[in-house]
Amino acid sequence: MAHQVYTLIVEVGRKAGDGLPEGATGAALMCYASGVDEAEAVRETVAILKQAEMAPLDVSGYGTLEERLAEGHDIGEEERALMDRALAENAVIVAQITPFFDDGDAGR
Repeated sequence: MAHQVYTLIVEVGRKAGDGLPEGATGAALMCYASGVDEAEAVRETVAILKQAEMAPLDVSGYGTLEERLAEGHDIGEEERALMDRALAENAVIVAQITPFFDDGDAGR
């Protein structure tokens, strides 16, 4: 079965050596992962993030390029290039990291 590239958002918590900024409580990572199906892409992504000393908590799948286009997502050339690279290298590409910070006023 042919590999496809899936767009995943992975929420990570804190772990010693994770490389996140001081004061961050975790982060969201936008990843492009190659796999024969989304489940394989998720498994590979979680395994690689754990090897990188990160603490994956939750993964949300946003589908393949074709599925995202069908849903009306605007996907630029840079994003497509990263997807092509993930497919060519049978790899997981972390495209963006958005750290979370506790603002101290949550829930008030």
